[in-house]
Amino acid sequence: MPREKGTKQAAANRKALHDYFVLERYEAGVELFGTEVKSIRAGTVNLKDSFCTVKNGELFAHGIHISPYTHGSYYNKDPDRPKRLLMHKKEIRKLHARIQQDGLTLIPLSLYFKDSRVKVEVGLCKGKKLYDKREADAVRSARRDMDRAIKERY
Repeated sequence: MPREKGTKQAAANRKALHDYFVLERYEAGVELFGTEVKSIRAGTVNLKDSFCTVKNGELFAHGIHISPYTHGSYYNKDPDRPKRLLMHKKEIRKLHARIQQDGLTLIPLSLYFKDSRVKVEVGLCKGKKLYDKREADAVRSARRDMDRAIKERY
């Protein structure tokens, strides 16, 4: 059976883009079990309110909810268990230093399949203040109004 090629997005954390400034993006693999991968393929994953931590030189994602696979029976794992993310040790050390010094946080931005492997896009983020969110909403609203006016004109 040939392997799948290309990328296919399984889930996105749109709330994170609203609440944080994304400074850098990284790609990490995810350590999963078989029924979890099948559940992700079915589209039953939620990244809302998820975050990453570094513990003992390993990177973990907390709050990624992967619903139990319907045909999994006793092979199913806890949906909210911390998932280990796979990155090079040098990258993990660099991220851990940035988190400790600069007061930044690691947020999973999207979960996708890349050549039949599950990957997570992790963002090094800085929190937005309320006035930053209002400013972003105003820009988005103005852009929407301009697009609407152009569409009505033609």
